[in-house]
Amino acid sequence: MGDLAQKLGEYARFRPDVPAKLRELAIIVTARHWTAQYEWYAHRRAAEQAGLKEEIIKAIADRKRPTGMQPDEEAVYNFANELLETRNVSDATFKAVVDKFGEKGVVDIIGVMGYYQMVSMLLNVDRYPLPAGTQPELK
Repeated sequence: MGDLAQKLGEYARFRPDVPAKLRELAIIVTARHWTAQYEWYAHRRAAEQAGLKEEIIKAIADRKRPTGMQPDEEAVYNFANELLETRNVSDATFKAVVDKFGEKGVVDIIGVMGYYQMVSMLLNVDRYPLPAGTQPELK
């Protein structure tokens, strides 16, 4: 399974039709949903390096709706959060992401989230440790 998942992971990390900042946003929303400490540790930094504002990252960590998002960030946040919390999305939420990224972009966002849900679950069950001296960021 790991070998097969690696191919999906390579696609999810490097080839979706969505900019890196927005991919990382979808990943950290997913990591936060699962309180996946290692996933959060790795991808909150990647999100920051990709240009996501620290205030947005912190709000997600605190389970609060971020303020000051750009329209593309808001579309991805709304989609990811709604999908994870309600297991579906409204027509308006779907339309907002399709309008920004097209149907392929929506499928790519779902693929990224699905892959990182699997990774989050595996890391949580394994109790994968944070690097030495690192404290968990998520409460």
